[in-house]
Amino acid sequence: MRILHINVNYIVSALHQTMIEHLNRQGVENSVFVPTYDPSISIVDCREYVFLSKCFKKWDRLFFYGKQRKIISSALHTYDISRFDLIHAYTLFTDGNAAMELSKQYGIPYVVAIRNQDVNAFFKWKPQLRPLGIRIMRNADAVFFLSPVYRKTVIEQVVPKEYREEILAKSHIIPNGIDDFWHENVYHRNVDEAVERFGRKELRCIYVGGIDANKNTELTLKGLALLCKQGWDCSLTAIGKTVERRAYEQMCRYPAFHYVEPKKREELIHYYRQADIFVMPSHTETFGLVYAEAMSQGLPVLYTRGQGFDGQFPEGEVGYSVDDKNPAEVAEKIRCVIRDYAALSRCAVQGSNRFCWDELCAKYISIYQAILSDAAQTDRIPVL
Repeated sequence: MRILHINVNYIVSALHQTMIEHLNRQGVENSVFVPTYDPSISIVDCREYVFLSKCFKKWDRLFFYGKQRKIISSALHTYDISRFDLIHAYTLFTDGNAAMELSKQYGIPYVVAIRNQDVNAFFKWKPQLRPLGIRIMRNADAVFFLSPVYRKTVIEQVVPKEYREEILAKSHIIPNGIDDFWHENVYHRNVDEAVERFGRKELRCIYVGGIDANKNTELTLKGLALLCKQGWDCSLTAIGKTVERRAYEQMCRYPAFHYVEPKKREELIHYYRQADIFVMPSHTETFGLVYAEAMSQGLPVLYTRGQGFDGQFPEGEVGYSVDDKNPAEVAEKIRCVIRDYAALSRCAVQGSNRFCWDELCAKYISIYQAILSDAAQTDRIPVL
């Protein structure tokens, strides 16, 4: 099975490289096409099956169709598209449109994923491109969502009523996986120690990720400030790169805030194990791998209601959802976690198994195979 992956985000996140490596191990022949304006921003070690194409300029993002022509032209010059069995696009618009155009030219099926940028940038701020997004989904052989919430949002708020059943029928919810490191080092914490601290009204929270306005870490600090007024000794350790200086300076005003520079996973794991609860009430989030990482270390999690992680588990099983503008609810949900800490911690560890790349890639392969089997038996006719 030969798959062409079109992924504009491949070089800025290690998770895509991990996914491709697992697909390789399961016998898929992968080629990854990465359109970019600057190959030097890569944070991954690109292997021989990855082609970085510096095919557009940074300002081309202002001209969608011009940028698309450059991406498609580069793909055609880079590969003999006819040798691939299927195309996998990792974003609906940037990758998906290119996949749809190549599919039209070569009669090759394609699948497409929908992510945070598609929902909260393209669909929200570029309404002139909405019809294109619908067309890409309708012509795709499968549509992937990272969470039930994002599927519900797109189907009910974006897709016209007459196309909802059609797109829903070929949609699949497959979350991102976490690195094998976390599965190999799961941590069943001593909840008695945590409960003893809670008895003394001591609480250790943790956040891992960029320090910026979207991650909304200040809301957590406001929630902890409310607990401090009730006699709690609270701390929030925030580990990550300072993306927005202003956001960092605002957080520094809170006594509970403790900042730590980004850490490698081998060091980060110790910070997780010293904490009691993971809190990340982002305004927008496609999924949030750090929730799953934290769960593997026995940490209950607080996540944003209506965003990517919401719906992965029943409310109250591994943690709770919160309103991203309500510090009082953050404080209340922390109290809920404390009241049922042992069960939540145990379920968090068990739940982290859901994010194993071997199992997730097996699902992708099963869907690929079903599509190719169907394509071999029928003549593929584009919807539009």
